Amino acid sequence: MDTKEFDYSSLRSNVSFLGRMLGETIAAAEGEGFLDLIEKIRGLSKAAREGDEGAHRSLLEVLRDLDANQLVPVARAFSQFLNLANIADQQHTISREMDPVLSASAALLNSLSGLKEQGVSDAKIIAVLSELKIELVLTAHPTEITRRTLIHKHSEISVCLERLELQGLTEREIKHIHGRLRELLAQIWHGYDFRKERPSPVDEAKWGFAVVEGSLWRAVPEFLRRLDTALKDTCGVSLPIDAAPVSFVSWMGGDRDGNPNVTAKVSERVFRLSRWQAADLYLKDIIALVDELSMTVCDDTLRELSGGAHEPYRAVLRPLREMLKRTLISIENELQGLPARTEGILVSVDQLWQPLHACYQSMHNCGMAVIANAALLDLLRRVQCFGVHLVRHDIRQDSARHTAVLSEISSYLGLGDYAQWDETTRQAFLYRELDNRRPLIPANWQASDDAREVLDTCAVIARQPPSALGAYVISMARQPSDVLAVHLLLKESACPFDLPVSPLFETLDDLSRSRQVIESLLKAPWYHQHIAGRLMVMIGYSDSAKDAGVLAASWAQYTAQEQLLDCCAQYGVELALFHGRGGTIGRGGAPAREALLSQPPGSLKNGLRVTEQGEMIRAKLGLSSLAVKTLALYTDAILKANLQTPPVPRQSWRELMDRLSVGSCAAYRAVVRDEPDFVAYFRYATPERELGKLPLGSRPARRSAGGGIESLRAIPWIFAWSQNRLMLPAWLGAGSALREPLARGQRELLQEMFSEWPFFSTRMAMLEMVFAKADVNLSAFYEERLVPEALQHLGVQLREQLAADCETVLEVTGAQQLLAEQPWIKRSIQLRNIYTDPLNVLQAELLQRQRGEPPQAVLEEAIMVTIAGIAAGMRNTG
Repeated sequence: MDTKEFDYSSLRSNVSFLGRMLGETIAAAEGEGFLDLIEKIRGLSKAAREGDEGAHRSLLEVLRDLDANQLVPVARAFSQFLNLANIADQQHTISREMDPVLSASAALLNSLSGLKEQGVSDAKIIAVLSELKIELVLTAHPTEITRRTLIHKHSEISVCLERLELQGLTEREIKHIHGRLRELLAQIWHGYDFRKERPSPVDEAKWGFAVVEGSLWRAVPEFLRRLDTALKDTCGVSLPIDAAPVSFVSWMGGDRDGNPNVTAKVSERVFRLSRWQAADLYLKDIIALVDELSMTVCDDTLRELSGGAHEPYRAVLRPLREMLKRTLISIENELQGLPARTEGILVSVDQLWQPLHACYQSMHNCGMAVIANAALLDLLRRVQCFGVHLVRHDIRQDSARHTAVLSEISSYLGLGDYAQWDETTRQAFLYRELDNRRPLIPANWQASDDAREVLDTCAVIARQPPSALGAYVISMARQPSDVLAVHLLLKESACPFDLPVSPLFETLDDLSRSRQVIESLLKAPWYHQHIAGRLMVMIGYSDSAKDAGVLAASWAQYTAQEQLLDCCAQYGVELALFHGRGGTIGRGGAPAREALLSQPPGSLKNGLRVTEQGEMIRAKLGLSSLAVKTLALYTDAILKANLQTPPVPRQSWRELMDRLSVGSCAAYRAVVRDEPDFVAYFRYATPERELGKLPLGSRPARRSAGGGIESLRAIPWIFAWSQNRLMLPAWLGAGSALREPLARGQRELLQEMFSEWPFFSTRMAMLEMVFAKADVNLSAFYEERLVPEALQHLGVQLREQLAADCETVLEVTGAQQLLAEQPWIKRSIQLRNIYTDPLNVLQAELLQRQRGEPPQAVLEEAIMVTIAGIAAGMRNTG
């Protein structure tokens, strides 16, 4: 069934239903008069959107005349409606009604069946599935708006909507569900929407663990069950019981790039909490199995393992239960600084796997497969996925921090200043020391606090088992010495295992030089031998787009991957590409399946490793059913990418993309770097200054105090522009570059690229989405209220460019209007505008008041509410 033609009446009904309930809640709390005010604002906003100038003027007057005590509740009313619309929308995608179209089971079955229909053999499908590797890296998000308690309530609302889908509910049952919904809405309305203080890195890590507990713990075995069913239905074989195609990594508590709050002690605490959470979840599962597995029939192996017990399965499982209890106590002691047990606790996967697998085999051997393939199989799948540590942990640090440590050491030893050496001298020194058996760091050397922190982090790494860690990621990696420096620091910390060290190439220049850097390393005998045929390289989407604009950055990312794959193939090295994507177009965001299918051929051969951030974790993994669907979409895309040859760009496409990249980068930088008024305009026209004050995440919004755009992180940079609806980072430079080949008569070539090349068609689709969400009138209103007249000329130019770029993209795609192929998304944006418009207008008014008066708590809170509401309306932040 084509989703473009699907009837969305049930979704519209749910949105209206939740809206009415919210209205009842507001009226009960604030009075009917206040609800009448909200309805008046909504009506004026709708009429204004339909072109009624009088309604627009009236809307501005009503919002400007709000009393101080009305500001927050008015903003909250519209913000909460948008949250409810998102919940209904999200629930609809996993609803029973949409199951034939959008369910994970349908996606997997259609994927495998489709491959077979195209002539792909069973053997090839089975072989690719046996190598399937999906590694999702959960990261903290410095613009994450929603509190955990609110996320819980949103999840409960989704559960209620799911229950209301059931057929045959009695009137009493329906009344009970409605009552629960009213209770949840009242809890939300009478609660506080935001944190009072910034979360610590440990808080953020706990939030990540909560996602595993609340969603992924159930989702992984369910996904594997559905994949197993699809494989049996199409190829007649089952997944191996120890198949582990999915795993999770965390940056929370390990990403110290520009975040002074993430220290070695913090990371070590997070590692322990991770083990504790895993043991706690396993204990709950084991207790449930002990309660249920009372069978007395078993095979000889289990009979011997149980010591001849009458109830052998319980006899084998009870020691696991006691071991896990001891493990929890031991970790709790460690967290409190008390002596911890070293014996009789969980330290390896085999301690769980072997007895559980023995139970599983016994049940199959004794005709109890129906029992074995239920909760016990789910637990075995979890053991393979989550291991002892729940997630593996990456460490990330800026290359400059490593350089500073080596500079201190070399200066102390009288060797000169490492930081001042050229690259050749640095590499010669590093290779010499890596091959040297004696330690480099003298015992009596006193490191600076910054250097000591880097070395303490390496020492923490050295104390962990290899299974606890993912990779050491180097931000702003520019030279081979940046990679070698980390290897040397780990060696000096007596790290007993080879931790993968992944350079992160994130600016346009770094991406263009990435092959040169990697080839230099692979030519070196020490490095080639050390990595043992495997290498991970991270591709940065955020900073490259901030550096050069989305079109130039996306082409640089594509060509860098091609070059790296070719380079590693020449040296017999398996390359794992790690994609640092965000949720927005300006940070590499795109629908998961389309994003993966637009990658270069061969880029997914060694699996998928990709970041999932902030609100995208909630949107894609926050509910078990959503997570199952996400994993199915990733699987579908990886199978298609590896079993169907993606189109290799023709030479004419490459040549044109090279010109488009140069032109778009020049147009982008002409504004962002070269326009003398740009930084001032940005800070006046957006809530960037106010965002930095909000208690949103543990990481500062800037890498360093002061500075211009270059010091601002990519996430708040994009977030700020989405608030004033200009959406600048997601389109600037692209349209003006596309206009040039159109003017040269190359329209047919562009349309050929659009129709035949997934990379290019995905870029155009994302630009369409951005233009549909942007709003020149609201952007102009922000400017009128907030920007000094002397700077307003820049806003006029940018809005004219936006309008021209929109027409350019439509000319390339051949469409008559934006989102012509996605009518429901277009309609959804139009409906949300009715609720986001008042928030945008109110935000601009509040920012003007706040900037012109001494700070007022009520204004700060109201601004926070508008920021959250607009983010909900835009469906992403950064």
